[in-house]
Amino acid sequence: MPLSAAVISGVQKLVLYETRARYFLVGSNHAQTKHRVLKIDRTEPKDLAIIDDKHVYNQQEVRELLGRLDLGNRTKMGQKGSSGLSRAVSAYGIVGFVRFLEGYYLVLITKRRKMADIGGHSIYKIEDTNMIYIPNDSVRVTHPDEARYVRIFQNVDLSSNFYFSYSYDLSHSLQYNLTLLHSPCDPGTVEEVHTRSSRQQDSFDIFEDEGLPTQVFHGLQSEPYAKYVWNGKLLERVKDTVHPDWLMYIIHGFCGQSKLLIYGRPVHVTLIARRSSKFAGTRFLKRGANCEGDVANEVETEQIIHDASVMSFTAGSYSSYVQVRGSVPLYWSQDISTMMPKPPIRLDQADPYAHVAALHFDQMLQRFGSPIIILNLVKKREKRKHEKILSEELFPAVINLNQFLPPEHCIDYIAWDMARYTKSKLYNVLDRLSMIAENVVKRTGFFINRSDFFCHTLRPDERWGDLGGSLTSSGRVQTGVLRTNCVDCLDRTNTAQFMVGKCALAYQLYALGMIDKPKLQFDTDCVRLFEELYEDHGDTLSLQYGGSQLVHRVKTYRKIAPWTQHSKDIMQTLSRYYSNAFSDADRQDAINLFLQVYQPSESKPHLWELPTDFYLHQRNSMALTHDRRRYTHHGRCVLTLPCEENMKKVGVRRVNRYDESIDTYTEFFKPYELTSFDDTFCIAMTNSARELMPKTVGVDPSPFTVRKPEETGKSAVIGAKSSKEETVVQRKTAASAPPPPSEEQISSSSEDDSEDDRDDDGSVSQRSTPVKLLTESGESVRTQEVWDGKPDMQTGPWERSLAFVLFFTSPSYLSLSSVPVSCFTTDSIYEVSSPQVDRDNREVFEGHVLTGLGQVRSLCREDILMYREYIKNRYM
Repeated sequence: MPLSAAVISGVQKLVLYETRARYFLVGSNHAQTKHRVLKIDRTEPKDLAIIDDKHVYNQQEVRELLGRLDLGNRTKMGQKGSSGLSRAVSAYGIVGFVRFLEGYYLVLITKRRKMADIGGHSIYKIEDTNMIYIPNDSVRVTHPDEARYVRIFQNVDLSSNFYFSYSYDLSHSLQYNLTLLHSPCDPGTVEEVHTRSSRQQDSFDIFEDEGLPTQVFHGLQSEPYAKYVWNGKLLERVKDTVHPDWLMYIIHGFCGQSKLLIYGRPVHVTLIARRSSKFAGTRFLKRGANCEGDVANEVETEQIIHDASVMSFTAGSYSSYVQVRGSVPLYWSQDISTMMPKPPIRLDQADPYAHVAALHFDQMLQRFGSPIIILNLVKKREKRKHEKILSEELFPAVINLNQFLPPEHCIDYIAWDMARYTKSKLYNVLDRLSMIAENVVKRTGFFINRSDFFCHTLRPDERWGDLGGSLTSSGRVQTGVLRTNCVDCLDRTNTAQFMVGKCALAYQLYALGMIDKPKLQFDTDCVRLFEELYEDHGDTLSLQYGGSQLVHRVKTYRKIAPWTQHSKDIMQTLSRYYSNAFSDADRQDAINLFLQVYQPSESKPHLWELPTDFYLHQRNSMALTHDRRRYTHHGRCVLTLPCEENMKKVGVRRVNRYDESIDTYTEFFKPYELTSFDDTFCIAMTNSARELMPKTVGVDPSPFTVRKPEETGKSAVIGAKSSKEETVVQRKTAASAPPPPSEEQISSSSEDDSEDDRDDDGSVSQRSTPVKLLTESGESVRTQEVWDGKPDMQTGPWERSLAFVLFFTSPSYLSLSSVPVSCFTTDSIYEVSSPQVDRDNREVFEGHVLTGLGQVRSLCREDILMYREYIKNRYM
């Protein structure tokens, strides 16, 4: 079966050329060896006429084409003063085409910035865009309200947290994308993408004349998941008429990446948040769910861990974990006309059969499989019923739905009043969350693309046997997902997701062989790095939905936040209130216009004249539904992996192994460009050794060592005078606090059966060392057999490698000398001198081999000083 690889878009650089009658959009790949041309008619006042030239041009051909166009569009033949073809703008991609009341506009990405790298696939953030009106002035029909619609549309700041990639599908998870590469392709659906002329110039093979077979790859291009695509409606008009390389889908949310250095071994930690484009909006204007089961503020967060020393998807080690946040799936809202900080919650529509909740959980079961675990963090005890209203409606809805689901696919429900426990001085909120996180990760599992778990073989742990998910031939797959919610799904939700992500991170690092136990402690460089990523993630999502940054952070719930944080919390609360009261309505109109939920027309009232946008998002209120669904038909549990139904949406191309459309190496390293190593993205990204590791010599460089706040490279400002001692007292109090009582819940996953896990927290060493130490005399727990012969091919790979090394460096082999055939002492093609290996070099090489076995000698003072000097010169 041919190997598979993701298709790299052939349109990464664009230049827009302008004549009076047409726009010519010339797109090329990054190396500018292949060019495509898109012709846009400017004589149509209100229609979009686009012609896609199917021919693939080389650089010489596209220059000749532009020269002929320039010559043919001049006012007089032979006149050189006024050019007939002018260059309008350079860009990096097309956001889409949009029309209000006049003609169409073209939205182009004019500036980008690299934010992350996953397996050689770059992820970019949009930095700036340009909106170009297509019809020329001679045919333009003006409308007095056109300028207002343009201003509303541009209120959606495309330079704020919109992301895209030319070769990686950001709308799907890493689990989907990597599983797709290992799925067999139907030979009948394979498409030959090169014509005869382009095959001769683009698929040249040096072995073709000799009759040797060439290696064929399947280039895969999957259909994006429409829920998380934000420019799908803007590209809908041209989707079926242009080549797929012109279509570039963007997501909205967050993307961040940091580098964790484990004794010089780089591990990239990536956090990607995808905000749903369905029922999207601002805080008080979008609550609950719509009639199709889409909820407000729905965000899918994925954390990806991979060993950056190997870039390839096929040879590298990659792991991911996905969790979801979203509003309570009920018909509810809050009236903001009263100008209250906390408007009362009201249920807008009775739903006795939990119809809208069933539609929502159907979507989740189809995308993630089972179990679906709900972590409800709203308040349960209040003097006046406010948040409790939501719990009293959600709990019966889950009970009702579970009656019609098979027992193995039932929805698990965990209700925990996080705000009440935060106010108590007797309980530690994060201890309780860590217990819930441990049980959740054990049930859902996580994704990893490796089937050889040497970590558990060398350093067994009892938690590994209880891990959920599903095992495959190529690794482990996450089945099911945790869905966390509070009222706003901002502060409490972000802290809960961080604790679940921290627990999953420990299992991911353990599976990759980085630590000896699947446990991570606070105040280590690794957890600090992860916490900073999650705080940036929470601040970004909070600004998008609530209008301000997070009010309560992880340090707030750990009760170690400095006293200056309280004034910042008050300012963020005021900022959030101001945004919700005065600017959310304009932002909501801009989102509705950008997502084409509202499409302007002469026959409809204007967007700003609508008293509410309820009817735009509730489609069943505008027409009668003919196909009513049975209330007992719920729970179509189909995990969204590349099955037969999903493979029908995947475009397959049959290409040469070295074709540019799948060559990730050339795409990432760009050997045709002169680049500076210090300017590369991997050097500029956040680095645990540079940002967090102490600058003093003699400190343990492990990122899993617990450090005091004043020891870190990025020292926390704890206070002006004597808050350092108070912080230590608070941390000791939090660590010695008794566990909270068990909560009432449906799921067995939230029972207090993880007391053993909590007891193990104290037994975990201060430093989670990823290798076994040898004594000074070289003794180890594992006995070494004395080898005195040739390598045994029946042994394991590491033993076989060590045997080969010992054989070729043994005195018996080194004593063999070839008969000299010339007077020259240097090696030649006719004679090879016997290798001269001294004792020191041999010990160094054996040490490297033993390190691969998980055994390493104790570091002496010289080794530590040498490593510290390397870190100091390289990163500080």
